[in-house]
Amino acid sequence: MSLSAKLAAYGRLMRLNKPIGSLLLLWPTLWALWLASGGVPPLHVLAIFVIGTVLMRSAGCVVNDYADRDFDGHVERTRQRPLVTGAVGTREALLLAAGLALLAFLLILPLAPVVWAWSVPALFVAASYPFTKRFFAIPQAYLGVAFGFGIPMAFAALWGAVPCIAWLMLLANVFWSVAYDTEYAMVDRPDDLKIGIRTSAITFGRFDVAAIMFCYAMTLLLLGWAGYVFGRGVAYYAGLIVAAAIAAYHYTLIRERDRPNCFKAFLHNNWLGGAIFLGLAIDCWLRPGTLAH
Repeated sequence: MSLSAKLAAYGRLMRLNKPIGSLLLLWPTLWALWLASGGVPPLHVLAIFVIGTVLMRSAGCVVNDYADRDFDGHVERTRQRPLVTGAVGTREALLLAAGLALLAFLLILPLAPVVWAWSVPALFVAASYPFTKRFFAIPQAYLGVAFGFGIPMAFAALWGAVPCIAWLMLLANVFWSVAYDTEYAMVDRPDDLKIGIRTSAITFGRFDVAAIMFCYAMTLLLLGWAGYVFGRGVAYYAGLIVAAAIAAYHYTLIRERDRPNCFKAFLHNNWLGGAIFLGLAIDCWLRPGTLAH
C-alpha cells in the first residue's frame, strides 16, 4: 500500500472525513469555556481545548474501531472501515490511538496541574466507552460522560477547580448524547440485534422516540438551570428556544423510524449544539463578565 493510501486509511480510521463527532464533542466544551470565562476565554486555552477535542475524538474513534473490529463487518454502515478491510492493522491502530492521546496530554501541559489530573479519568472514560456496548443497556449515557468531559476540564483550566455547576452541565450533555446517539443507533438497530450489541435504541424499544424527546427536554432544562446560576440573559434563553425548535424538528424526522431520516436527525444535532452556543456567545457579548452567583 502506498504512503498516500495508508495516510488516507488512517484519516478514515480517525474519522477526519466525518467531523460531526468532533463538533458534538466541541460544543459542550465551548459552552463551558464561555460560561466559566464570562465570554472571554484566553486565546491559548481556547486553542488547546479545540485542538485537544479533535485529537481525543480521533483517538476515541480508533479505539472504538479496534473494539468493534469483529462486529463492524456484519453491519452495513461499517463494513468498509479500515480495520475490517485490513487497510490498517490492529497493532498500527493501537499505536495510533496511543500517539494521539499522548499529543493531547502534551497539549495541556501549559495548563494548571489540576487539568492534568482530570485528564486521567477523561482518558479512561474515552478508552473504555467502546467496550460498554457489551454489557451496558444504555452505553450512550457513558458516551455522554466521555463527550462531556471537556466541561469539568474547562472549569478546572479557568477556575482551578470543578464547581457543582460543571457536573450539572455534564449531566445535561449525558441527556443530549443519549438523544442524538439513540437516533444514530436507530439506523443500525436491525444489524445490532443480529450481532448482540447493546444500544439505547434496542433498550428503549417502541418507546425510543419518546425517550429521545424526553432527553432533549432534560438537556434544555438543565442548561436553562445553568444559565440561571450564571445570571445569563435573554439571548442565552433565546438560543435554548431555538434548540428546542430544532429538537421538535427532529421528532418529525424520527417518528416513522426511517433509517435515513434518523441519520439525518443525528447529523442535525450539530445545529442544536451550535444554536445553544450562539445564544450564549451573543449573551456574553451583550453582558460581558457575568459569572455564577
